[in-house]
Amino acid sequence: MNGYDRENEKLKRFLYLKNWKDNIYFVLVGPREPGNIGAAARAIKNMGFKNLCLVNPPSIMTDESRWFARNAVDILESAHVFHDVKSAIIDKSVVVGTSRRTGKSRGLFLPAEQGAQRLFEIACINKVAILFGREDRGLFNEEVDECGFLMTIPASKNQPSLNLAQAVLIVAYELSSSGYSADGVKKTDAPPQKLVSLREISAMYERIEKTLKILKYIPRGNKDVGKKIMQNLKHFVGRAGLTDWELRMLLGICSRIEKKITADKD
Repeated sequence: MNGYDRENEKLKRFLYLKNWKDNIYFVLVGPREPGNIGAAARAIKNMGFKNLCLVNPPSIMTDESRWFARNAVDILESAHVFHDVKSAIIDKSVVVGTSRRTGKSRGLFLPAEQGAQRLFEIACINKVAILFGREDRGLFNEEVDECGFLMTIPASKNQPSLNLAQAVLIVAYELSSSGYSADGVKKTDAPPQKLVSLREISAMYERIEKTLKILKYIPRGNKDVGKKIMQNLKHFVGRAGLTDWELRMLLGICSRIEKKITADKD
């Protein structure tokens, strides 16, 4: 690589890194306390982020929410409000959740620090959503199913549950510091790959499920097995997302299988 190419690569990395925080979306699912929403807005702004999304929130512009937001009222005022989780994440490339409740059915768990580093690398050029559950019940199973992996914050067994705004602050801090090395310099090895959105991936899941049924890989009438297969596939793909080439490759494989089976029947 000559000097021009090296400088060009440096410029690309700079451009990717410059606004990566704008690609992070903090999604509060079913929050109930205006004070928590205000404190979460403050935490986001403390760490240099700006995107707050709320799913079925109470009234967010109350005296309590403003007081807890302090100098982050602008984050509250610009918050995006949605009726359901799918609407909040449909245009994102990767979705992760936060939870203290582990279990094999919930997919891959990563410590917040490790998960944040993975998200930083993706968010340099792709939109990422981070889901935070309800104050009293966390994320429901169907919401966890939308996540590629889950981040957990180590806490005392005597008091493992964190306040919602505290969890947002910790994750935001880990994300903010994930892009810096010990000497304070932003770090990345190479420009990341552009990923497709969940809107495009969702259509692929439907196509794969159809193909698996044609192959009788999913037993007819056994909804539990089919649901488990698709759930694991979503977790697998959701950990890193898909490029446009990978998406077209998978769709092409489905098409070739369907044509082969049709030809054999004829």
